[in-house]
Amino acid sequence: MAVNNSVNNINTPKSAVTWRKTNKLVKIMNDSFYDLPCPINLNAWWSFGSMLGLCLVIQLLSGLLLSIHYTAHESMAFDSVVHIMRNVEKGWMLRNMHANGSSMFFICIYAHIGRGLYYGSYLDKTVWFFGVHLFLLTMAEAFLGYTLPWGQMSYWGATVITNMLSVIPAVGDGMLRYVWGSWTVCNATLKRFYTLHFLLPFVMVAFVFLHLFFLHEKGSNNPLGIESDTMCIPFHPFYTVKDLFGYVCFGFFFMYLVCVDPELLGNHLNYWPANSMKTPIHV
Repeated sequence: MAVNNSVNNINTPKSAVTWRKTNKLVKIMNDSFYDLPCPINLNAWWSFGSMLGLCLVIQLLSGLLLSIHYTAHESMAFDSVVHIMRNVEKGWMLRNMHANGSSMFFICIYAHIGRGLYYGSYLDKTVWFFGVHLFLLTMAEAFLGYTLPWGQMSYWGATVITNMLSVIPAVGDGMLRYVWGSWTVCNATLKRFYTLHFLLPFVMVAFVFLHLFFLHEKGSNNPLGIESDTMCIPFHPFYTVKDLFGYVCFGFFFMYLVCVDPELLGNHLNYWPANSMKTPIHV
């Protein structure tokens, strides 16, 4: 590792090396990303973690911009989404990025979990603990967000899934009424879901930092599952280049979904306004 650092320092101005190693705030970032010792044999499956970070940034930014124009009211929510698509400058792109970004999030997270199961990452219990909770938060966030357009599938999806609370003995019915805010899915439900959908990503960001903190304490595992402390290389430039290549591949597929076929992973029934008197056939 000392050899690698010395090679790295030869190609970097001395003042820059000193600054990123002595400045307290920058040193944290430097040790977490720039000079982070990584196993020498990590393959492409390890790039899905950084892609998840990219997905989270896309969702945070696009969601924040969409929230400026969205109205969380049962009589205006659907029309506000139509307004975003038709009248807001590049609103169609924001909406498509947010909707398809969530689909890409799940594609990446399942690949990330699959890699962890196959290569034994679950043996690091603390990292796996926060990862599992991040997965659960992601599912909750996606469900809450799917309700917000207030289309047919939004309304009936919320009705069916929240009704599962009623199977909990003794307290199930009370919990269900509390979640709904009434005797059925209604305006109060929509407002609660919107509030939670807006706040949960910030909780997720905190869990991401904890996930990374405990990962960097012991270091990542590797495809061979062996001790790799004596065979490490710095994260930059070796794995930053690999991650950038992953971003490019991700970007091609993501922008195809956004600009060419935005409804490929969606449901056309959600283009009908919510109607409590008409249940979709497959529901």
